[in-house]
Amino acid sequence: MVAHAYTVAFEGIEARLVEVQCAVSPGLPAFNLVGLPDKAVSEAKERVRAALTAMHIALPPKRITLNLSPADLPKEGSHFDLPIALALLAALNVIPAEDVAATVALGELSLDGSLVSVISALPAAMAAAQEDRSLMCPQGCGAEAAWVDAVNVLAPDSLLQAVQHFTGQSILTSAQPGTVKHTNGHRDMAEVKGQERAKRAIEIAAAGRHHMMMIGTPGSGKSMLAARIPGILPDLTPAEALETSMLHSLSGLLDEGGINRTRPFQDPHHTASMAAIVGGGRGAKPGQISLAHNGVLFMDKLPEFPRTVLDTLRQPIETGEVVVARANAHVRYPCRFMLIAAANPCKCGYFTDPARACARVPMCGDDYLGRISGPLMDRFDLRVDVPPVAFTDLDLPADGESSDQIARRVADARARQSKRYHAIDAIRVNADAEGTILEEHATPDTEGRTLLTQAAERFGLTARGYHRVLRVARTIADLDASETVRKPHIAEAISFRVPSTES
Repeated sequence: MVAHAYTVAFEGIEARLVEVQCAVSPGLPAFNLVGLPDKAVSEAKERVRAALTAMHIALPPKRITLNLSPADLPKEGSHFDLPIALALLAALNVIPAEDVAATVALGELSLDGSLVSVISALPAAMAAAQEDRSLMCPQGCGAEAAWVDAVNVLAPDSLLQAVQHFTGQSILTSAQPGTVKHTNGHRDMAEVKGQERAKRAIEIAAAGRHHMMMIGTPGSGKSMLAARIPGILPDLTPAEALETSMLHSLSGLLDEGGINRTRPFQDPHHTASMAAIVGGGRGAKPGQISLAHNGVLFMDKLPEFPRTVLDTLRQPIETGEVVVARANAHVRYPCRFMLIAAANPCKCGYFTDPARACARVPMCGDDYLGRISGPLMDRFDLRVDVPPVAFTDLDLPADGESSDQIARRVADARARQSKRYHAIDAIRVNADAEGTILEEHATPDTEGRTLLTQAAERFGLTARGYHRVLRVARTIADLDASETVRKPHIAEAISFRVPSTES
């Protein structure tokens, strides 16, 4: 008899169905596992054997063969333990084979038969729902997997509980979703003194999910401004929250099954490797750019990042997805993030201060910022200088707008964009608009078009730069509650595209 159980193997964010076939046949006693398993999967037979012994179930003196189909798909991870055990028990007629075949299972077994939590329960639940099967996972994963409404999630804490469920001795109840979390305690923009132009640029960037570059001397407040961006962004929509949580589930970052509605904020160190930033490594896991999906990626000291890492960002910024290429697979991860970068104007940091600048000025500035390639710099929609704040201003009371006030304007602007692009799946905000959609909704009035043409000729804007100015102007118009992109909107967008240091 050949018994069948089902589980999943992960190719990026996609969970592919894997059939676990178990045959118990006469012959010399053996326990073989085939189907391209990695080391962790190959060791599953020892964990399964020990767990069955703890339940006082002895394996027969026969030849046991387990096949993981499709055989050419790499199988990685310890979550194959539970489906292997269920397929074996079904082949031994301990549990009904038809009930096991109607379930997608994943979970790691301890030697005493208890189930250990594994990562990626949420993508596995999505795959089970598509196959119209139930999902069985460890108790610690149940709250996470239960966020998928279309699947019945069973979450035993041991293999014994799973067996009792299948034999009808103790039926498991469906797991319930975890809590929806809203991260509180964001730093308030009202605490920032001065830097009105930078705060305006951040508001525009947040409203349209535009990429932004800040250049300023050390201590001028670049990191402080970036840290307050999450406080002005609207919460994730339910669809975005599920999409983002699937990526975090693959990385094991979901806490007790709770889905976070706050937009992610990732700030990798400049010594991080390419695999850490873009994705890859063992198992081709998502990198920081994918963990920042639907949120913010803050890269402080941008020129200090390896040149190869910076240039690798160019395509994901344009396409909204990254392809991690490996010898046996090409894994795709979504990565629609808002890139906020910060840099000093030169290596010493005091390029604009003659009293404190080093002896290599102005060459040090060219050498330092020259580490950022022109094509990458061209992808920043907004570029803003962040000058140092005078000591006299630091003594003044904080009287700027609060994050809540700015967040309301940002939310209103995002709502206008959501209404505008509701029928277009690939476009959510103005930063995504291109082609005829951009021409339809961001074409300026006559005076605005004239100004944009003159600016393009004077400053040598590329075609990409021209379109990015239009997108930013469309966002400024949304903040202004204007249906038409007018000359003042174009002028402000150009001022952020070509800062005073370049003009």
